[in-house]
Amino acid sequence: MQKLKYLFSAIAMMAMTLGLITPSVADSVIDDVAKRGKLVVGLATFVPWAMRDKKGDLIGFEIDVSNQLAKDMGVEVELVPTAWDGIIPALLAGKFDVIITGMVHKPARNLTINFSKPYAYLNVGMAANKALAQKDGLETMEDWNSSKVTLTIKRGTAPGETAARLFPKARVRQFDDDAQALQDVLNGNAHAFLTSEPKPAYYVIDNPDVLYHPFGVGPFDPSASAFAVRKGDPDALNFFDNWIQYRTLDGWLEKTHAKWFQSRDWKDQVN
Repeated sequence: MQKLKYLFSAIAMMAMTLGLITPSVADSVIDDVAKRGKLVVGLATFVPWAMRDKKGDLIGFEIDVSNQLAKDMGVEVELVPTAWDGIIPALLAGKFDVIITGMVHKPARNLTINFSKPYAYLNVGMAANKALAQKDGLETMEDWNSSKVTLTIKRGTAPGETAARLFPKARVRQFDDDAQALQDVLNGNAHAFLTSEPKPAYYVIDNPDVLYHPFGVGPFDPSASAFAVRKGDPDALNFFDNWIQYRTLDGWLEKTHAKWFQSRDWKDQVN
């Protein structure tokens, strides 16, 4: 009996020792959100993912997604607009809980952050200057892969990689926002703006005398977008994955995506 007491005491001491040297498990972002009653979302502005309306308020697909996510969690939402090239560092610095901004889950990014299941799909397209393309005799894909061609992109986005892969000989100008990149093409300073659909289609519809689709309406590179979270938080990933699956199966994500990407009913809300 005495030996059993010594054995139990030894086991208890060992358990206490292991408990002292075992790292404590940090609270999940989901726990933090529940405690503060607010979900903080980082996003960058891309039409029609997230943009300002005439009143200066944020609207768009990502805004609807963020609002519905917070509603389903029973908390408020705070949206934090962030420059694209600084959005991952800001997440890692704890400026927000999750990135919801049409971010493609690329291997290089996945080394630093974790991604949820895809919640939306996008393609890269091109809106080109008619007069400039005609002047330089640009017709085929091969014609566009030339040092005389100038393309514009938004800095740090997926179309930049598309441009480098499909048009390695072309010159590429990078801008901090879509408006600047588009204006460069409208002004005739660049041949085409390479960006995610449906923006090229919108730009051509809005500027039919200046712009066109050089290869017809269609994608260059299909890709998938996912939520991004800090590493080491499986509970957050589990929740976001299941939320995406739930809202996919009930049709909400598809319906909301169609509202912004297959319709221009919202156009009058923005400048």
